[in-house]
Amino acid sequence: MTTRFSPSLDRVVQTALAEDLGLGGDLTSRLTVPEDATGSAYIVSREPGVLSGVRAATATFAAVDPSLQIEWAKASAEKLTPGDLVATVRGAARSILTAERTALNLLGHLTGIASRTSNFVGLVDGTRARIVDTRKTTPGLRELEKEAVLDGGGTNHRFGLYDAILVKDNHIGLGGGLVPVLERLAADSGHLVRVEVEVDTTAQLDTLLAFDAARIADGLPPVVHAVLLDNMQAWEVGTCVARIRRHPAPLISEVSGGVTEETVQDLARAGVDAISIGALTHSVRCHDFGLDLQV
Repeated sequence: MTTRFSPSLDRVVQTALAEDLGLGGDLTSRLTVPEDATGSAYIVSREPGVLSGVRAATATFAAVDPSLQIEWAKASAEKLTPGDLVATVRGAARSILTAERTALNLLGHLTGIASRTSNFVGLVDGTRARIVDTRKTTPGLRELEKEAVLDGGGTNHRFGLYDAILVKDNHIGLGGGLVPVLERLAADSGHLVRVEVEVDTTAQLDTLLAFDAARIADGLPPVVHAVLLDNMQAWEVGTCVARIRRHPAPLISEVSGGVTEETVQDLARAGVDAISIGALTHSVRCHDFGLDLQV
């Protein structure tokens, strides 16, 4: 039976294999390994982590040789310890060697994302804060990277520019200021479209809250559903969260801006609902996997 993968995953795998194989294919394996040689390969984790990228690695082996058989001993989102057997691949030895690096590149990268996400999630355990990703993803890999965040216990932010409105400081600056931007959103944003607005200061937050409070007092729906507190210290975040909670309509509070393992706990204790971290996807270390062959 042929395994089918999503078109976006197929594009990723085909692009990655094309980089590696070019027009000449795997010269080394073709010239050194007999065509009829078969074997087994064992993917082993060399360090602790959280697995992600099972779909991508499976699709890579299948794209190189559909006859390869892969059996996963671990599933995505499962914890890994050093020495864990993750998967076994059986079939043509040349095919295993050809697919090896691309499969492990994807598996290691995505497991790295899941593992760091899981670490952040553990650090904020016991608070109301969720760990959330951003659009700071590797071009072409967003679907897989956001899936890896989910595998690590995190939460996805908007997928792209098309599925929610997030007003950043540049929108406010180029749009003539916060109030004119809020007025345009009130006039033109659909009632089913979620709106989040970034604020850098308590003064901006007060302006936003006052704008929507006046609308609510007039019997109109609020414009803003979430507030992004950008690059604030934990004490500033706590002050802003207290003001948000006094607002007459529910508002999600989110914080972002250079969040690290050293700062995330204080931000979470300030009472925010979400902490968005670009480093989940743009600054991760590849998880160390090995592939051991048996002919």
